[in-house]
Amino acid sequence: MKAMPNSLNLSRYGFSVTKKVGKAVQRNRVKRLLKEIMRLQSLKSGWDIVFMARSVAVNADYHQLERVVTKLLARAQLLESNG
Repeated sequence: MKAMPNSLNLSRYGFSVTKKVGKAVQRNRVKRLLKEIMRLQSLKSGWDIVFMARSVAVNADYHQLERVVTKLLARAQLLESNG
């Protein structure tokens, strides 16, 4: 994951899933899972985030990917605090 501040009042995110990850069906599945995970996250505004999927992501299920994404966002301190 890479993150850079932007000058907007919102955060944007994108996904980089190369052919090293797998065939088109596998890459699209990983992107769909990541999009859904990010849709449900509450992010701090003003950040551009790019997720770079590795080949092990093909074998991961939704909950495993969600755990990893949440951990990465927390480490980068990009999650909104709920309290």
